[in-house]
Amino acid sequence: MGQDNIEKHRRYMTCSYVFMFLALFTVISAIIAYWFARKVAHVDNAEVWIHAQALWVMRNVIIFLILAAFAALWFIPLIFFYWDSALWVKACTVAGVIFSCVAWLFLLNTWLQGFSKYMKKKAVF
Repeated sequence: MGQDNIEKHRRYMTCSYVFMFLALFTVISAIIAYWFARKVAHVDNAEVWIHAQALWVMRNVIIFLILAAFAALWFIPLIFFYWDSALWVKACTVAGVIFSCVAWLFLLNTWLQGFSKYMKKKAVF
């Protein structure tokens, strides 16, 4: 029974990392990755390294969602004004693109770090 739980936790974490990678393309996948990692993080008898992996995914998905929401705020003027209508609209859009790139690169970096440690079966923190 204990071996089945360990395999189930590894499956959940593998799914979590797959959806964390897919979160580079859509934010909905980040929420699914968080959900899979949460299932492992709330188990009492999980191995320490896989528990640390789950907390790593949960923490970084939350940070990514906050960064993505902050980046999305900079695109609000595009709803009311054209791109070429004013200089401040261009500036807000460029800032939004820069912050979106920062959020995307953050998630890519944390995915690479976490997944490489996951393949070695080590704690990521």
